[in-house]
Amino acid sequence: MHVCFACPLCERPARLLLGVSTDWQCPACDHRLRFEAVEPALPVCAVCGNKELYKKKDFPHTLGMGILVAACVVSFFTYGWYEKWLTWALLIGTFLFDGILHFWVGDAIVCYRCHAHYRGFQAADAHKPFELTIGERYRQEQIRREQL
Repeated sequence: MHVCFACPLCERPARLLLGVSTDWQCPACDHRLRFEAVEPALPVCAVCGNKELYKKKDFPHTLGMGILVAACVVSFFTYGWYEKWLTWALLIGTFLFDGILHFWVGDAIVCYRCHAHYRGFQAADAHKPFELTIGERYRQEQIRREQL
């Protein structure tokens, strides 16, 4: 079970393998965090203690959009060359490939407050997909903290 997070003080990215209780020290600012052994259902964030977590697909969105844009660009040219069967085969093939990736790729659990990503945990019923209103509330909270 892996966690990717930013140091609470200097925001340097860090990775940690969770499983047992462990101490972590930031190599940049020497900030220390104590990680307790967490349940597989992950009820709270191990970094900041926040109870509001959401799940998302553990796949880079830029790669997914890149595949989609490449298929659309290539299909534009194949359609212009009057290769309609090739165009449809390309678009449907891309759709099927995307569907296979959707079911093959697992979920990551993300904290709304500190944006820590947890991989290898089971998403529980409490972990819903991203909710824009909750995300906006935490974004506004971060803006207010930075202004103070």
